[in-house]
Amino acid sequence: MREAEIKALLVDPFNNSPVILLKDCNSDRAMPIWIGEAEAVSIAFGMQTGRFPRPLTHDLMKEIIDDLKGNVEKVVISAVKDGTFYATIFLVGPGGEQREIDARPSDSLALALRVGSPIFIADDVFESSSIESPFAEEDAFQDFVEYEMNLSDFRGDEVETPNADEPDAAD
Repeated sequence: MREAEIKALLVDPFNNSPVILLKDCNSDRAMPIWIGEAEAVSIAFGMQTGRFPRPLTHDLMKEIIDDLKGNVEKVVISAVKDGTFYATIFLVGPGGEQREIDARPSDSLALALRVGSPIFIADDVFESSSIESPFAEEDAFQDFVEYEMNLSDFRGDEVETPNADEPDAAD
């Protein structure tokens, strides 16, 4: 497994779909995942310190887990099948019991941001869905994302851009 971090939340100019860009913490490789608009809003708020006046679904999930004295140990982008990514949330209960919860990657990432848990990508998923990034340093990365990035460069055989009628198809 590879530890990753959310480096950017972008919009695919070809179909106006939000894309989350995960970067491997130990290499210059990155992996995009197309997500739905509601999940993009939740991830954006998770990346910032702002909050909605009422809790979003992922804020509620965090509060429930906290109230039950649980802990999100990690989230893992665990599989990609027919262009659809799958994730697992690893929870630990107050007595140390462990649970693995099947989830969409966007929900897993939004929750991970709120609870501060690490994000991992299964090696086979990362190898089939990532590219070598054209940046080596943080400043170069930011400039690339803001001015030069073409999301079509990230598209591979295993990753498909969702149909505009199905915003969560890749998620």
